[in-house]
Amino acid sequence: MNRIAQVTRKTRETEVEVDLCLEGKGKCRVSTGIPFFDHMLTLFATHGLFDINITAQGDLEIDFHHTVEDIGITLGQVFKKALGDFKGIRRFGSAAVPMDEALTTVALDISGRSHLIYNVPKIQEKVGGFDWELAACFLKGFSDHLGITLHVNMHYGTNGHHVLESVFKALARALDEATSLDPHREGVPSSKGML
Repeated sequence: MNRIAQVTRKTRETEVEVDLCLEGKGKCRVSTGIPFFDHMLTLFATHGLFDINITAQGDLEIDFHHTVEDIGITLGQVFKKALGDFKGIRRFGSAAVPMDEALTTVALDISGRSHLIYNVPKIQEKVGGFDWELAACFLKGFSDHLGITLHVNMHYGTNGHHVLESVFKALARALDEATSLDPHREGVPSSKGML
């Protein structure tokens, strides 16, 4: 099975296009105009084994918020589209990922109910020019538009780059697990018969 999708989102502030193949090898092309965010999205694709192409143009002269949030929204939409009817997926995923002194755990449920718990205290104002709070904005847009319950918990860490890297890697690993197909399951993984 080749679960692929493409979504384009165009507003007065941004234009975002995302192509996704869930059964990938971690290949990606990312161009957002925000170098640190490109790095995080590349890590996400690599460690989730998703093939992803992301291109975005936004009003970066104002700030990065609109672009980062709209990429989260579009990425959530493309994952939802690629998952189709949700039949056979594992649904739940979790991962604890260290990055040097930092450790983050991500647990998620592809439930159709969006909810974000983000327990990652601010380590610094910016990382490579990327505003610290934008990671939470990205994850909110992503979880809302994929329809997942997403828990992100930083256990410890002192370097902002390492903390955010552990967040994106843990998200990738947990999502890879949740979107993977369970050979024992034929239908939708819910007692209701739908998500």
